[in-house]
Amino acid sequence: MKVVEEQTLSARTPAYADTTKRSRVRYVVLSMLLMATVLNYVDRSALGIVAPGLSKGLALNKMQMGELFAAFGLAYSIALVPGGVLTDVLGSRLAYALSLVGWSFATLTQGFATGYHMLLGSRLSIGALEAPAFPSNARAVTLWFPARERGFATSVYVMGQYIGTPLFTGLLLWISAAYGWRTVFYVTGGFGILFSLLWYRVYRDPLQHPGVNAAELQYINEGAAPTRKPRTRFDWRTALKLLSYRQVIAICIGKFCNNTLLVFFTTWFMTYLIEARHMSMIKVGIFQALPFIGATLGILIAGFLSDFFIRRGVSLSTARKAPLIIGTLLGASIMLVNFVESNEVVIIILTIAFFAQGVGSMSWAAVSEIAPRQYVGLTSSITSLAANIAGVTTPLMIGYITQHTGHFYWALNLMGAICLLGTLAYSVLLGKLSRIEL
Repeated sequence: MKVVEEQTLSARTPAYADTTKRSRVRYVVLSMLLMATVLNYVDRSALGIVAPGLSKGLALNKMQMGELFAAFGLAYSIALVPGGVLTDVLGSRLAYALSLVGWSFATLTQGFATGYHMLLGSRLSIGALEAPAFPSNARAVTLWFPARERGFATSVYVMGQYIGTPLFTGLLLWISAAYGWRTVFYVTGGFGILFSLLWYRVYRDPLQHPGVNAAELQYINEGAAPTRKPRTRFDWRTALKLLSYRQVIAICIGKFCNNTLLVFFTTWFMTYLIEARHMSMIKVGIFQALPFIGATLGILIAGFLSDFFIRRGVSLSTARKAPLIIGTLLGASIMLVNFVESNEVVIIILTIAFFAQGVGSMSWAAVSEIAPRQYVGLTSSITSLAANIAGVTTPLMIGYITQHTGHFYWALNLMGAICLLGTLAYSVLLGKLSRIEL
């Protein structure tokens, strides 16, 4: 099986190579990556948005809801490495299009569920079919952006994890109240199917895109001389070899710990506000957006400052690692909600914790810096696999603890402790960031 040839960006000279002003096609590509990521997270978190009403309507208990949340993470984790290989083989255009249409259709089928097992099948399908998304994102950013802009580009598409919820939760809650929770799945799945067609129509890698000119290609390649990488045969032993590098192991541990907070906010957060904090639906509609806005600001600020410090002469390793250490450490502040009564203060603490999680999500930029260029998709999928194990453990942990204790106290404490473990991985184990050569 052969891997699609890496796009080495100055290898082709377009017919309009004499153009001196750079085109800006890479920003069009980035806006599409952002929209695809928004749809990705809206679709995977729609169950969490309608969970209180759906669980009552289908008579599902806490453990069953935890299992449904975890089913997505289980299938997603198992499919990540194959998804990364698929991205390397097919390229971002085709792999992303197939992923989009597949997970969107699976999202839509949740609206037809009549019980636990039908929902379980849909959640497993969504998880497996979303697997090529983030490897495709990482591959596209590596091809379309020079190193000095990859932090910003990464922060923009990762921002899609957070902005979809504050933008659309109110609308989806209204749709659920007015037309029933099933309609939420019909709407979100339908939009994804439409966007998959747009993605396939518009996206191309740089060397094949008709809108990019020679000046932009040269800028993306940072002035390097034209070269062309040979085709590379994929070997499963490559994945094991990547896991022998401490950089990969450290990022895997750190991403798992940091992702624990994200999974909480995309699964149990709404239930926590309604059942543990006894908030009305009106307050939930207002307050739920604030942590997601905080996380959005976190990833944008981290990406901007990381690139800024690189331009100012700070080493790439320091500029990329600092957000990971600071963000993951500050994420442990989520434990403080156990010691306050005011709902307003709780939301402030949760906003700070999720802001920190957004800062720590800059690990995608670190992956882009260490991944072998011919295995960006594979490296991304391995580290994403580790991160998304949290998609299995976190919902089950919270479901089990709340079912047996009746509250979220120990679940929140455990999430804080996991963040501290991630801080150690990034600060002690990671070491200096450098490109792995295989």
